[in-house]
Amino acid sequence: MPVPDFQALMLPILELAADGREKKLSRAVELMADKFNLSQEERDERLPRGRQTRIYNNVSWAITYLRAARILESPSRGTFRITERGRQVLAENPQAIDVRYLRRFEEFVQFASIRRERGNGQAQAESDIITATTPDEQLEAAYKALRQALAQELLERVKNCSPSFFEELVVDLLVAMGYGGSIEDAGQALGKSDDEGVNGVIKSDILGFDQIYVQAKRWTDTVGKPIVQAFAGSLDGLHSKQGVLITTSEFSQEAHEYVERIDNKKIILIDGERLVQLMIDYNIGVTEKSRYVIKRVDNDYFEDAKS
Repeated sequence: MPVPDFQALMLPILELAADGREKKLSRAVELMADKFNLSQEERDERLPRGRQTRIYNNVSWAITYLRAARILESPSRGTFRITERGRQVLAENPQAIDVRYLRRFEEFVQFASIRRERGNGQAQAESDIITATTPDEQLEAAYKALRQALAQELLERVKNCSPSFFEELVVDLLVAMGYGGSIEDAGQALGKSDDEGVNGVIKSDILGFDQIYVQAKRWTDTVGKPIVQAFAGSLDGLHSKQGVLITTSEFSQEAHEYVERIDNKKIILIDGERLVQLMIDYNIGVTEKSRYVIKRVDNDYFEDAKS
């Protein structure tokens, strides 16, 4: 079964804390994974671009929401325990605890509301940010949507650029990825334009211990197996076992299967979608628009503040 969302975890976590003893977050994650019979793959599933596993993140947010409603409290870092209100909630024997249930508590309503500053300086309750997904998941979804929109725009720009500019783009990207040594070295290696692309040999590392044959072309149609086979033949002529084939379109399934079956050489296929994703990752043709820093409470700072 999939990893349960944070709302599905609220009641089981509260029941776990019913004995009144202090519980550890890490242990709660393990117990929730056992309770919902998660496979090892599901236990290891991580948020996109995140270091936390999804089950850890969802358990953390479930505890955060219960704590906001004063149903749980955190006596020390990474721990939680039930409150008197939490005991009263369990006494009601609820079938489930979700966001709608928590809205009965004023403290949670205040937690759930975001406020914005009006032009006259007055604060106004704007909307409720609590949904079926955690804030982390909402941020990840927004990031993915923005990145996909950027990738689509980049690909259109790449398809419409001149052959010489496309050549420079490939050189810039390969150097940024650690290949080709310097821009000058890579430019000399890949400086021969051919059929709206670049063909040449580039250093596989900054010291030039090995070389990679590179072919990049602005194809519009799907690149099939015959073109990849011809590229593999070019590698044989250059006595090379490594090659990168770049296109602004896409490769056929037969082309992918062909390179997977080759034993005596390594060929990497980079289609248009992967090309622009690499451009984003290595800051080629993009610039930073804004940056958001996510902060959390520093529990160590408050360690000596206990009465």
